[in-house]
Formats: sequence, C-alpha cells, structure tokens
Amino acid sequence: METEMMGIPDIEVCVRDMFGIDSDLRVPAYSTPTEFVPDIDPKYVFNPEVTLAILAGFSHNRRTLVQGMHGTGKSTHIEQVAARLNWPCLRINLDGHISRLDLVGKDTLVLRDGKQVTEFQDGLLPWSVTRPIALVLDEYDAGRPDVMFVIQRLLEKEGKLTLSDKNRVLTPHAAFRLFATANTVGLGNLQGLYHGTHALNHAQIDRWNLVVTLNYLAPEREAAIVLSRVPTKNTEQGQRLVSQMVALANLTRRAFANGDTSTLMSPRTVIMWAENHQLFPDVRLAFRLTFLNKCDESEWPVFNELYQRCFDEELIVQSPLFDSQSSGTDTGTRA
Repeated sequence: METEMMGIPDIEVCVRDMFGIDSDLRVPAYSTPTEFVPDIDPKYVFNPEVTLAILAGFSHNRRTLVQGMHGTGKSTHIEQVAARLNWPCLRINLDGHISRLDLVGKDTLVLRDGKQVTEFQDGLLPWSVTRPIALVLDEYDAGRPDVMFVIQRLLEKEGKLTLSDKNRVLTPHAAFRLFATANTVGLGNLQGLYHGTHALNHAQIDRWNLVVTLNYLAPEREAAIVLSRVPTKNTEQGQRLVSQMVALANLTRRAFANGDTSTLMSPRTVIMWAENHQLFPDVRLAFRLTFLNKCDESEWPVFNELYQRCFDEELIVQSPLFDSQSSGTDTGTRA
C-alpha cells in the first residue's frame, strides 16, 4: 500500500494492552504497515511518561518535543511508538547543511518529451505534510535558526505550510504529525557538550504543545536492556559484570553533572562496552577502547578512581602521557 494513498487511521489500540501503561487512553492506528513504518524492536523498554506524551501527539495532533541527554533513545522512542501504531514515520537529521531549499523544495531540470525543462520539486516538508507521516525533526537544536523559521506556522495545531516561492498554501494531511528531539531545548551549547547546537527563537519553542524529558533509566532497568542486547552476558557472572558497568556509567554521569568531567557514559556506550567485551576479554581494555580513549587525558585519573570504586582494581597506573604501557601498546594484561 502506498503511503500517499492511505487515509486516516482505521483502528484504535488500547495503551494499557499495547504498552503496558496504566492508562485508559485509546490511540488511533493503522491496521496495515507500509514501507515507511519503522521495524518493531520487541526488546525496547518504554518510558511511561515519554510514551504517553508521544501517544498524545499521535492521538490529539499535538506538536511534541522530546529533549534529553545523548544516548537516551529520544528518536528511537518516537519510532518505536510509531512502529506499534503502524504509523508511517520519517526522520530528518537537522545538521548544519540542511538548507531552506532542502526543506521547502527547489527548481530542478527534468526531461519532458525529450526536452529539458525546469520543474519545481517539493522538499521534505511539503512531501511529508501532504501525507499521513509522523515527521521527526531529529537534533532540532542543531538546525540553523534562519532555516527553522520555515516551520514556524506549521507548529500551530491548524497551521499550514506556505510555499512563497510557488504561491502555494498546503493544508496538512489529517494524519500528519510533527515531533522533534533536542539535547538543549533550543538553549544552545551552554555546557560546551553539544557543539553545533544553536539557541533557537523562544517564540518558536513556545509553539511546541508538549515538551517531555527523557532521562537515563534506573540502574536495574538499564542493566536489563544491556542484557537483552548482549544475551551472552545473561549469566550469573555476566549479570554481575553488567551491573558493575551500569554503576560506573552512573558515576560518570554524576561526575559530569558536578562539573568534574566533560564526558559521560550513555546507555549506548554501556551496550557497546558489553559488546566489545566479547571481542576483548580484558574488561579494562574493552572499556578503554569503548569509552576512555574518547575522553580528555587530563580527566583519566577521575575515571580511574570511578573505575576502581566499581571493579576494585586500577584502570590506569600512571598518566597516559608518561606510561607507554597505558597508551594502547600493551596486550590487555595491563589497562
């Protein structure tokens, strides 16, 4: 079934039955998936508050912004909700190279009856707005502020998309939905962590109907996710190791919040560490290759102390600037 031929959702689903959340909310959905519906991840763990906000976006056409630290699964959360609703979903990464022409459209040369003619080609926004698409503006605060004004009116519930270049006004499809993810909620790179993000116009941020924060999971839930992603660790010894990994990750997050470090371990990093440990049996070497080498060397002593708290052994003995055996030349017996 072609997405552009689909109408409004044809069924309703019970939130309590589908997502295991104590809510009487019923959400419209499609009975048949299309090529634009994300694949279902059966092991995905939903955050109840964030899930309800996203579901409200789908059921009541509310513009929903999900903000939080990197690695918390903001974009994936929206996609997995859409997957279970069979709702077509399109994700656009708003890097600094996305221009107004990319979003709105531009004149292109096409062949008509053997002749080259100029024809306007719709950009990502007009294409999405006129279809039953859940459009996700990923890394919303990384988009150029001047470009983001293109969607200003579209953020309103009954907003329309005006294409001034073609004197067209597009009315959104009844099943069009708009979501976004951001690290800073448009406040810019205040902490120096998210280079490339911008301070966005507050009048535009104010147009988002729902803003929800996706934080890191509780340790036991995070450990459960790691074990589901790396099932070879689902043994008594492996579970103990993963618990230590998650404990260390939480210590790095606390150190970051206190200003002691400029880097933290996200859940994604913990999963990669567990996966890399399968390749490198020395847990210290796997940790160094997964995370430590991404950090400023001046902060290595801090991570060494945090590692020692969780694993009761030294991660590094001397500063990497002076100890060749800690610079990656050893075989993993000393990390």
